[in-house]
Amino acid sequence: MASISPSVGRALGRFAKAARPFDLAPGVPVDLGERGRTCVIDLPGPPGAPTLILVHALATTAALSWYPSMPALAERYRVITFDQRWHGRGIKSDQFSLEDCADDVVAVADALGVETFTVVGYSMGGAIAQLVWRRHRERVEGLVLAATARNYRGKPAERLWFLLTNAAMARFGDRARSGMERLAARLADTPAALTADLAAVGPWAMAEFRSTSMWSLLAAIDAVGKFDSSAWIRRVDVPTSVIVATRDRFIPTRRQHALAEAIPGAVCYEVDGHHAALVLGAEEFVPVLLEACSSVSRRIERQRRSPSSRQQAS
Repeated sequence: MASISPSVGRALGRFAKAARPFDLAPGVPVDLGERGRTCVIDLPGPPGAPTLILVHALATTAALSWYPSMPALAERYRVITFDQRWHGRGIKSDQFSLEDCADDVVAVADALGVETFTVVGYSMGGAIAQLVWRRHRERVEGLVLAATARNYRGKPAERLWFLLTNAAMARFGDRARSGMERLAARLADTPAALTADLAAVGPWAMAEFRSTSMWSLLAAIDAVGKFDSSAWIRRVDVPTSVIVATRDRFIPTRRQHALAEAIPGAVCYEVDGHHAALVLGAEEFVPVLLEACSSVSRRIERQRRSPSSRQQAS
């Protein structure tokens, strides 16, 4: 199992205070053919509801990222989320790339019979969501991008950090893949269910966190460092909401605002929270996420009623 630092352990211990847990059935393995297999949560929502596909952040899993948001979202939408490759019970592959992660989103949609959807991405998941639009425009109806950016390596310290992770992957890439595979081989096919028991959420969160190898994080960080949508993000032509975490120390707020400003017609929302606001600040984050998703849904409906109309903000 991956070891964790005391500071991470304390943060995970705060999960019981961050968001009230609920009874959530565990994700189930879904076979994606030659791509491999991943663990998928699929909440049906109301009959005929539009579909959201939630894409989680680096160093976490689908359930660990999104459990505070799923009950409220499922009242209005069909909600689908799954473990990204090299994370938790996600796809095991020779290499890790955000482009492959974007294609995985569509592969999961295909496996579940979903034609079109809105992609909701947090942090690394926001970069993946942008790539889903770029690579599979015909499938994407809308975007909700939270605590994310067009690129992640502007300052000298950031460039140095990603340069070091790139050098580490060049030297230890095979070891990283082996480490990921060793941990994944020890995991049960189906994770533990989340329950409404407050005393159980901390151990459950720890088990979810430990299901991702530290080697996987090195590969993912390297891929995130190479991401840059600035050359094409202005061509996004679907209703979009951008959520900015105003106390984020990992992705500067100015960079999150720059993403919102670059997307035509994007509606920007602010949440008073740090980079883990989706869980450790869930009380503030979830209502903002609901409004951001509702805004996108309203604009999609307006476009359907008037296909030639220009995208407008709510």
